[in-house]
Amino acid sequence: MSNPPLESTPIKDNTPSVPDAPSTALTDPDAAPLLNSNSNALAKTTQVTLSESRSQPSSKPVKARVIIEDPSLDFEPLTANKVIRAAAITPPLYYRAAIALLKPLYRLSVWKRSRQRDNYSDEVAQRFGRQYPARPFSGGNSRADASTEGQSTAVKSSPLKKPLPSGRSVIWCHAVSLGETNTVAPLLDKLMAAGYGIWLTNTTQTGFARGESRFAEQIAAGVLSHSYVPVDSAPVIETFLQHVQPVAAMFVETELWAITLAKLAEAQIPAIMVNARLSESSFASYQKMAKVTTSMMQNLSLIIAQDPDSAKRFRQLGAASGKIRVAGSLKWVINAGQPAQSAIASDYGEGFRQAGLEQRPTWIAASTHAGEESIALQVQQQLLQQEGLSNALLIIVPRHPERFEEVATLIERAGLTMARRSLEQPIQADTQVYLADTMGELMHWYAAADVALVGGSLVDIGGHNPIEPLSVKTPVIMGAFTQSCQQVVDTLVNKGALYQLPTAKKPQATVAALSAQLQVWLTDLAAAQRAGQLGYESVEAHQSVLDRQLAMIESAIHQRTVSATTALLG
Repeated sequence: MSNPPLESTPIKDNTPSVPDAPSTALTDPDAAPLLNSNSNALAKTTQVTLSESRSQPSSKPVKARVIIEDPSLDFEPLTANKVIRAAAITPPLYYRAAIALLKPLYRLSVWKRSRQRDNYSDEVAQRFGRQYPARPFSGGNSRADASTEGQSTAVKSSPLKKPLPSGRSVIWCHAVSLGETNTVAPLLDKLMAAGYGIWLTNTTQTGFARGESRFAEQIAAGVLSHSYVPVDSAPVIETFLQHVQPVAAMFVETELWAITLAKLAEAQIPAIMVNARLSESSFASYQKMAKVTTSMMQNLSLIIAQDPDSAKRFRQLGAASGKIRVAGSLKWVINAGQPAQSAIASDYGEGFRQAGLEQRPTWIAASTHAGEESIALQVQQQLLQQEGLSNALLIIVPRHPERFEEVATLIERAGLTMARRSLEQPIQADTQVYLADTMGELMHWYAAADVALVGGSLVDIGGHNPIEPLSVKTPVIMGAFTQSCQQVVDTLVNKGALYQLPTAKKPQATVAALSAQLQVWLTDLAAAQRAGQLGYESVEAHQSVLDRQLAMIESAIHQRTVSATTALLG
């Protein structure tokens, strides 16, 4: 696989073009080329907020619009840019009706899934527009009461009395679950370093827990606010947007919601897909609901695709080629604050030292799903029978916390000696399996292991991110199901840093192939270290993708700000 292009370029193909939407007051910045990320104008961060209508010297009624409240804005002329005005596209009636009918059922599913969790009341309040945390830079972590769902007046708390300082604009970022949160984390770090506040939303409990741990310091400092994602209902989204007042909304990888995108377009807030990926199966699913998909593609402002194939599929779904860019995958980017090998001993104490972990062949089965732990346990039983591997240690890190007890039962049934992280049980010399049944510590276990099996790949999930273990120089094994990160996997296979198991019709064939490769690396740790080093060097070579995506995002925000300013002054 060739490296991602060094410059962003529009994707062109021969698919029929989609007719432009009717002309309205919304300015679409995507008709103009992206600005150079080094321009002086781009270096300035401006504040755009949703505001009530203001009296204007005009005979025409004035609608609510985006107001530029930063008087220090350095306006850039638009004479060189061709500006296209496009209307927000409302999703079809059948979609809006279906969402309205499904909303009570979704609330019931949240109750069934989360009612026993400590944060259940907060989850319900945030998903259904009742209550949200304080906005970034608001000066505190107190909760702000939102209006009831049936009202569209947004938030009971009073609106901002004065503009935020220059450089204090807020960006909403939605990451579905743990993987997307990890993927976008370095980008959010960069945006916060540039002066933006972040409002992070997650869909799953696993993703929410990761967001809480990964950004704990930023949440405490009031730079990042965190909540569950609001449901795709017009009153709820209006409430959410009025409270957050974002200058842009970012959606990580694939998950999109039609009403949310329409409301963003109505409010003239850029909707940006970052690290966008569209597999053939997802493409086929989107094609089945063509009218909904077309509305979403037209309401998006910018699609930053991981690869040319995804970019072309987005174009075929109806996105204008001028708003599609290819920048490479953020999965390549090393997450900030990776643990050093020496941090393991200090963080996890005498148990590691007493067990002689550094002298024991250690492998990890990480982010595992149902069906994968049983394979890993069978392999561990085989390894313990091999000469030189009788003291091998397996660390299992299930992907979802609700499966922790289930996996503990599997280990007990396998007859293997277990220690559990949640019970603070130390790793002893006779420990054969260590169940890391806590959240937010995966990188520590990757650093402790000699070899990493990355889960979601032995069963048809699509594979999780192999970059994480390679960022700490741990070589990787993955199963045959890697469609979610296939190009990354192919590159690493060619480098010799990742071994992909062949497709197998029977689980026993997978067990045999996994056991064989583990024996190769665990009995020759020098070879494993060389593979890990090759992977680390490959990861290092792809770090520029972060700056490319960051420049595209800032450029889209800047162009929309200038467009809004032109509309205001005009």
